[in-house]
Amino acid sequence: MLKWPTLQDLASASLEEVNQLWAGLGYYSRGRRLQEGARKVVKELGGHVPRTAETLQRLLPGVGRYTAGAIASIAFGQVTGVVDGNVVRVLCRVRVIGADPGSTLVSQQLWSLAQQLVDPAWPGDFNQAAMELGATVCTPQHPLCSQCPVQSLCRAHQRVEWKQLLASQSLPGSLDVEECAPSTEQCRLCAPPAEPWDQTLGVASFPRKASRRPPREEYSATCVLEQPGAPGGARILLVQRPNSGLLAGLWEFPSVTMEPSGQCQRKALLQELQSWVGPLPATRLCHLGQVVHSFSHIKLTYQVYGLALTGQAPVTITPPGVRWLTREEFRTAAVSTAMKKVFRVYEGQHPGTYKSSKRSQVSPLSSRKKPSPGQQVLDSFFRPIIPTDAPGLTSVAQ
Repeated sequence: MLKWPTLQDLASASLEEVNQLWAGLGYYSRGRRLQEGARKVVKELGGHVPRTAETLQRLLPGVGRYTAGAIASIAFGQVTGVVDGNVVRVLCRVRVIGADPGSTLVSQQLWSLAQQLVDPAWPGDFNQAAMELGATVCTPQHPLCSQCPVQSLCRAHQRVEWKQLLASQSLPGSLDVEECAPSTEQCRLCAPPAEPWDQTLGVASFPRKASRRPPREEYSATCVLEQPGAPGGARILLVQRPNSGLLAGLWEFPSVTMEPSGQCQRKALLQELQSWVGPLPATRLCHLGQVVHSFSHIKLTYQVYGLALTGQAPVTITPPGVRWLTREEFRTAAVSTAMKKVFRVYEGQHPGTYKSSKRSQVSPLSSRKKPSPGQQVLDSFFRPIIPTDAPGLTSVAQ
């Protein structure tokens, strides 16, 4: 917002600048979509943002149903509901909806409820209040029911109170708080009878926890290639990722995908490096350790290598998609958090954080944590005294 305060400013920026500023925030496609949306508004829509949820979703890239509803109600006062994760939790508890909220049927019902409930006079305030209620009071664990402004309307809370009353008085019977339409079939918004809820969870039994697939595991070998004697100071090689797919358009160290066994990874990685800079000494390719980085749906393990081009002429060829950056330039470049982790392994600043290799990794003194006052006293007490007459040395006291 400070760098590009208007849509026109963002539209005139380059994707490289957007990626650079977005680096480290995750979900990199969002930064790209923001700029694409700004450019479309400026160039195709006369600088005017669509004002309804329907046109926002239809005309702007990356704008889905929730984002469209939020913008339309909060910014433009349209009477339209929103459903995010917090609102799902509130509605499922208020209406004791036990079926999977991720299913199409339940999702449609939740959006219908949100549309019925939204305040026509203050739609934006109402939607923000519903989201804030789920974020601060009706939380996933340990909800603050005693502070909830809609406690009297919450059927999940009523069910919990009734269960507690039955338990305290040993009364037989049951209570169906949610009155479904008469039907011989099980209500599709209720929990399947084969999956009873844990009563000890109380209100937190709702909504049903989504069954998530574990992230798929992928493996890669990557190398920090550095020219210590490059003109103007040491440089490291970065290559640009494709314009689509994971981390699209960002810069990274040369990398190759590999099988979990990791066979022939050195050879494949060396070939990748040579495709960018020409012949390289294979004997200098040194394995440093590994980094495990989790994306939203991928668990990616990087085998980290390093190669320093010392004692040879600097590489001056820079084909498209290649950059030689100083370490300072790297820290502000459009690179992912995973690559920053890889570079920390190369610098050796965090030994023990990552899986160590046969080669020991020792932190430079400048990166070590300053000892506490008590530790300084102990270190001083146990420090060996150096004779003052030792040639070229100074005593501790001096």
